[in-house]
Amino acid sequence: MKVIAFYLPQFYRTKENDMWWGNGYTEWTNVKKAHPLFDGHNQPRIPYNHHYYCLTDIATLEWQIKLAKQYRIYGFCFYHYWFSGRKLLQKPLEIFLANKQLQLPFCVSWANETWTKSWNINSSDDILITQEYGDLKEWKEHFDYFLSFFGDDRYIKIGGKPLLIIYRPEMLENRREMLLYWNQLARENGFSGMAYASQQHFFNIAEEEDGELFDYQIEYQPAFVREKLEKMVKINQGIHCIEYDDAWKAVLEFEPLNMKSLPGAFVDWDNTPRKGKFGAVFNGASPIKFREYFARQVERAEKVYNKDMIFLFAWNEWSEGGYLEPDCKNRYGYLEAVRDVMNTYTR
Repeated sequence: MKVIAFYLPQFYRTKENDMWWGNGYTEWTNVKKAHPLFDGHNQPRIPYNHHYYCLTDIATLEWQIKLAKQYRIYGFCFYHYWFSGRKLLQKPLEIFLANKQLQLPFCVSWANETWTKSWNINSSDDILITQEYGDLKEWKEHFDYFLSFFGDDRYIKIGGKPLLIIYRPEMLENRREMLLYWNQLARENGFSGMAYASQQHFFNIAEEEDGELFDYQIEYQPAFVREKLEKMVKINQGIHCIEYDDAWKAVLEFEPLNMKSLPGAFVDWDNTPRKGKFGAVFNGASPIKFREYFARQVERAEKVYNKDMIFLFAWNEWSEGGYLEPDCKNRYGYLEAVRDVMNTYTR
């Protein structure tokens, strides 16, 4: 069983974030300024040993990969941001590619959304950078950038096909033409084609005319049970709260959407560092509970989904509460939970 953790690269300074959010902005900015919004609220989340790392430091990547391997994480799924040839937050992945000693399988999820200010505290929907898809020329340029990653021995491939995850396929203009063209380019470059996977809950490949282009539907949790979660909300001092046990119950009761579904799991959820009082919090999370629920989901991956991969939210989504990396409260507890489950799993 391969546990693949989603990986957020926004932990280093960029000129765009300096311009949009202020000098020195990184994901840590929101994490550091978070505070409790109700009695017992687990904020701020503080990295173990106050390790507010920078992802352009290769020592940080070495540390992360050492942890991942030690605690049975199979690989990382890096988020990729591409806007008509303009790359954002690309440096960690490019550093990873350039340093072969960083030995961990990886793949890419293209986060193909327009960036707005709406995800941050009290911000509007003002557009920061628009997602446009272009035509054949732009598609070729984008594929050529991917090609350096696809050709790497560490890149995750399925039957000789590089695995490319598309965050929101329903937003792709001329989706069929683009994906078929990339399939053609992949074959021209020595691969068996492309293995495409969708990620977000807005897209059901079983209901799409071009759904046959997708090999997998990742059930990105907890997003895939969002409708159920919305019915569980309780207001605690003005904050939307959901019980961790109830959220996991919804995940474990979720029936695969189709034969191509890949199961998902989540560590925790609390996006109040980004959203403030407009965020949502899962109450009662702990490594002990996570270990129990994760073990059940791994078992379901084999027996219900008949798959050998599970995608986990997340390696380092600190501003959304979904992270495996050690913190001051739980130390290595969530990593140990993954290791314990995988050490008892033989497949």
